[in-house]
Order: sequence, then C-alpha cells, then structure tokens
Amino acid sequence: MILSERKRSYLLPSALILLLILGCAALYSASYGGESGTKINYVALQLRWIAIGACLAGLVFIINYKRLLELSYLFYAANLILLLIVMFIAQPKLGAARWVSFFGVNCQPSELMKLVIILTLARFLSSYKYKEAGAGCVAVCLILVFFPVILILKQPDLGTSLIFIPILFAMLYIWGIRLRYIVLTFISGAAAAPLLWTLLKDYQKQRLLVFINPDIDPLGAGYTIIQSKIAIGSGGFWGKGLLRGSQGQLNFLPEHHTDFIFSCIGEEWGFIGAVIVILLFFIIIWEGLNIAQRSENMEKKLLAVGISTLFVLHVVINICMCIGLMPVVGLPLPFISYGGSHIIVFLILAGILLNLKFDDS
Repeated sequence: MILSERKRSYLLPSALILLLILGCAALYSASYGGESGTKINYVALQLRWIAIGACLAGLVFIINYKRLLELSYLFYAANLILLLIVMFIAQPKLGAARWVSFFGVNCQPSELMKLVIILTLARFLSSYKYKEAGAGCVAVCLILVFFPVILILKQPDLGTSLIFIPILFAMLYIWGIRLRYIVLTFISGAAAAPLLWTLLKDYQKQRLLVFINPDIDPLGAGYTIIQSKIAIGSGGFWGKGLLRGSQGQLNFLPEHHTDFIFSCIGEEWGFIGAVIVILLFFIIIWEGLNIAQRSENMEKKLLAVGISTLFVLHVVINICMCIGLMPVVGLPLPFISYGGSHIIVFLILAGILLNLKFDDS
C-alpha cells in the first residue's frame, strides 16, 4: 500500500527521532558503569551534542538551502584552514591528531568537511551543465576534493579521507557524467592499489591483513574484530537484553561506545533489533534519494544525492566493519555512535534533507 504524501512527510523526522532514542539507549548500555572503569556519563554528553545539533538542524531547516550554497566556498576555505591547524597544533590521541580545541571544546574538522564538501560540490556543479563544461569542470571538482583528502590522510585518517571519493562520483553521475568514466576511474584506482599500499602506515597495513585473516594477530590488531563478531553472533534472534551483553558490559570489546556500538546492539538486541536500526537508516536514505528523483532543480538533486551517499557509506562501512566484511576504518554509525562533531554534522545534514523535502522550488 502506497503511503499518502501527508503520511510520508512524517517518515524522515520520525526515523531520525527513533534512531536518536535508540542510539541513546544503546550508548547507555555500552557505557554502563563507565568506560574501562571511568565514570564518564556518555549519555549526558551525547544529549548535549544532540541538543546543539538539533538547534543547528532547525536553523538550516528554516533558512533557504540556497543561502547555505552561497556561503559554501567560505565554509570550504575556513575548513581547510582548520585542517591545516590540526596538522600543526593538534595533540595526538589514540595514534592520530584529528582534534582541535576551542574554549575547551574539542572539534574534529574532518567531520565538518563531509558537510562542507557536499555543499561546495553542489554549488559548483549546479553552476554548469555537463555538456557545456565537460572535463574542465570535473578537474576542478577533483582539485576541490584533493586538498581535504590529503590533509585528512596526514592526520592520519584513511577511512574518512577515502569517503570523499564516492561522494564526488555519485554527485558527478547525477550531474551528467557517464557511468563508464566513473567505472574506468575506479578500475584505475584498483590498479594503483600496490602503490597505495606502500604509502600506508604500519597499523593501517596490519588492519588490512587482519581483515583477511583476524587469527594472524588474535590478541593485537585482530582482537577487536574477533570480539565484535562474537558479540553479534551471541545475540541470536532476540538478543540477550539491555545491559546483559557480556562482550560489551565486561569490556572485552574495545571502542564499543563509538565505532563498534552496532556490535553491542547485535549482542543485546539481537537480529530483530539490528534489523530495526537498519530499516530506520534505510528510510532516511530512501527519503533522500526520493527527494533527488522527484526534483527538477539540480542544486536539490546534488545536495540530496551527496547527503544520501554519505549516509549509505557510513552505515554500510560501519556495519560491515563490525561483522568482519570490511577492514576496521573507524567510521562512526550516524546518530548512534558517541561523538560530538559527527552527531552535530549528521543532524545538520538531516536538517538540510528536511529543508529540501519541504521546499517547493
């Protein structure tokens, strides 16, 4: 049965609110008793980030999205400066320097760049037609993506840096570039894989190796993915119940309040809980793609596709990482994993989607 337009208008905000509620419940269980013996109240901190993100999402929902596009080049320049600041003054944390502090509040510019690059590419590409601009326009887009990718790679953050490439190609495809050119580019990138291997850090190489065979280092680099698969597999169909997951509650699973929170969901909520979470993400992504399909406005198409692609990448990569189908790259699960910068950015992106959905242009 096809939903009426009025009922469908509630799908996107409803799915978003439910994900935030489920995310706080999962975070409460994952951080119950404190992470590794500390008494950090992650739920209270997350609620603070959600409140800030919700206010900003409401702001971008109210103002015209075209105003955001007009400011996108300024945002891009400012974010590049932040990434340069990270290179020179950020203090390493967990082996990477990705955060800068302003008035005691940590900010991760690489997360902000995900939002900024979508706005920047949407503005630039919508200013030209593919048949008229051609290769020159594509070259400029590659340059726009090149600088943040290089700066984020230097942090180092391989997972975040690579995520900009499929976003670029998805937006170029909607803009009009032929699919065979995109396929040829991916094939060329795959052919260059041996060269890229030499550029990876030792820990990044180790992550790729344990992805192929976690048992080569079961107490080191392969430990997290082994524990993650044990957690999800032990949840069964219905799960063990809230606060009853052994891998998460007993801290066998590292980073279970951030990158591996889906493993805790699988353990405590089981197959049925994991499917519900995935379906809620599907609704948000489907609504974004539907906005792009129904719009005749190229700016809206590009924005909706860019945002939807980012959601797809984060959800698919994070879940596949937790179940051992992809290497560990440290991408959070939107609206659920703990983290200020990514929660705020994804709520702003959701606010833009809502803006596009109810815009009449």
